[in-house]
Amino acid sequence: MNNFLNAKELKEQGSIVDLLTRLGFQPVKKTAKEHVYRSMLRDSDTKPSFSVNDELGVWYDHGTGKGGNIIDFGLAYWKQLSFHEVIEKIQEVCTISAGIEKRVRTRKPVKIPHYVIEDIKDIGTHPAITNYLKNRGVFAVAGSGLYEVYYYVKDLEGRQKCFFAAGWENESGGWEVRNKYFKGCLGTKAISFVPGHEKQLCVFEGYINYLSWKCENPEAGQSILVLNSLALLKAGIAKAKEFSSIDVYFDRDAPGHTATKEFIKSLPYATDRSESYLSYNDYNDKLRAELQGKSVNDIVETKQKTALRI
Repeated sequence: MNNFLNAKELKEQGSIVDLLTRLGFQPVKKTAKEHVYRSMLRDSDTKPSFSVNDELGVWYDHGTGKGGNIIDFGLAYWKQLSFHEVIEKIQEVCTISAGIEKRVRTRKPVKIPHYVIEDIKDIGTHPAITNYLKNRGVFAVAGSGLYEVYYYVKDLEGRQKCFFAAGWENESGGWEVRNKYFKGCLGTKAISFVPGHEKQLCVFEGYINYLSWKCENPEAGQSILVLNSLALLKAGIAKAKEFSSIDVYFDRDAPGHTATKEFIKSLPYATDRSESYLSYNDYNDKLRAELQGKSVNDIVETKQKTALRI
């Protein structure tokens, strides 16, 4: 019998705070909704900047601008492991078993709160969202499928808090939302697809990286596939099979390299195009550095100076 959960089940049942505790990490401070840690993903974090909202099941590292669910954390923490090995590792550390899921599930708190999307507006209405996109260097092309999403969340006690973010819709009707402080999904997680050429496809991990590519290729007509999470790699591969020409633009880190290898193993005619941002982690890192007139060495030096000041 296979006692390992699939990715969806693990995200529903796994607790990021529990995982961190079992790995030996304790929060520096706690509020009703947030646990804040010194980042275990970076060596230079002397000022706590790693936040976890266990009710929502998400984390965010303010030092790198990256975040996600429990699986995304595992991929970032155990960089040497493949996606499937990370799934197994999280279950082993947290002692979660598919065989006992039905017995313990009813005793677990509901992690996903009630949220209501109040309004969807065109980009350019809210100054904070505009500034976020300008800082990422993609505001000029943000009208390509990006919107302002206004929503509120109710916790288990019925308390309501309002939020706003840049967002785009995925194929399940959920909304991927991003702002300076939060990265998450309202609704069911799924890939996003932008139709274009019927045989040519470009594949990205995230929508911001797609928009970064679009800044440099404004006239390109390929169809676009955005995974929204490496946990959706299989779904992305299944969708990409409809195309005969595929360019892959994943991050140049360990999880990204692993995902690229798995993608090309499944579709050998696909081409790794990550050399387009050689020496950078992803397309957006390259775009921002170029807009600021900085080299890779400049960015590294700035990060080192910031760490020393902290």
